[in-house]
Amino acid sequence: MTAPLHALDVPAERGGVAKQRIQLRFAAIWIALALLLIICLIFVPRSVSMMTFRLNMPFIAFLAIASMGQALVLMARGIDLSVPGIIAMASAVLLGVSGGSDDRLWLAVFAALLVATAIGLLNGALVAVLKLNALIVTLATGAIVTGITLWYRQGFAAESKVPEALAEIASSRPLTIPLSAWFAILIAILLTLVLKRTSHGRRFEAVGANPNAAHATGVEIMRYQVAAFAVAGLLYGIVAVLLSGFIRNPTLEVGNPYLLAPIAAAVLGGTAISGGIGSMIAVLGAALFLMQLDQAAKMIGLATSWQLVIQGTAIAAGMWLSEATSRIGGRRRS
Repeated sequence: MTAPLHALDVPAERGGVAKQRIQLRFAAIWIALALLLIICLIFVPRSVSMMTFRLNMPFIAFLAIASMGQALVLMARGIDLSVPGIIAMASAVLLGVSGGSDDRLWLAVFAALLVATAIGLLNGALVAVLKLNALIVTLATGAIVTGITLWYRQGFAAESKVPEALAEIASSRPLTIPLSAWFAILIAILLTLVLKRTSHGRRFEAVGANPNAAHATGVEIMRYQVAAFAVAGLLYGIVAVLLSGFIRNPTLEVGNPYLLAPIAAAVLGGTAISGGIGSMIAVLGAALFLMQLDQAAKMIGLATSWQLVIQGTAIAAGMWLSEATSRIGGRRRS
């Protein structure tokens, strides 16, 4: 029988310190984002204009959804390098099943999401059940899936397009906000409620924070670890569908931008690589931070090499700020 959740709790005083440190950890990305916006407002004002933001909003949403999937995997003490392969495969299935016809649109969407979730489920089984290294497993899975996608798409026309209905839906702006942004917001809210307001969510966090203690209280660790990869796969599938509809003619490279960026956004958002700690709302802020940084660097006209240097420096600074605010909060509370 599963032990009560409070069996995993620390003493109240220590728990209060830990909670405050975690809250400050998640607040760090918003502080970093505010500083970045101020700097951009001074030196690159065009990068913070409303028009630029509206144009970038769909891409912020795509990154945010993928990053939330990666954050779930990190919270379960894993890592997922198969994201580009899953997105490319789901996009190819969408094209292949639909054949560009509106009549087969929803069947194609279902098939794409099913394939993406199945690949995530396979990753989870290999990692949680067979105890294989998550980095190696997902790297191998990504390579295999990419190869299968390449073979599958050989029979496609060079200019294969998604159904027109999907293109219109993915490009729509309900209440002037892109549909993809609504998806990102709703997914963040839903995951936050599940993680913070349900017993399954609290057990999932306990599994990531301390698997041995969670196991000792009767929590089925493998179930939650497999579920993290499966839900992440579903989120990557959602990205594939929305992104394919938005660009209308997705290529094999459609998932390439989502190899390292979701990891960076998840970590910048305060997700602990050691597991158990994460905030989907903070991950949203991190996706916005990375896209704003990228946009500013491009508008300045920096070479790609310097853009990568700046991005890497910003990520390192963001991680340092996250840890520093956590330590300061802990000392003040003490």
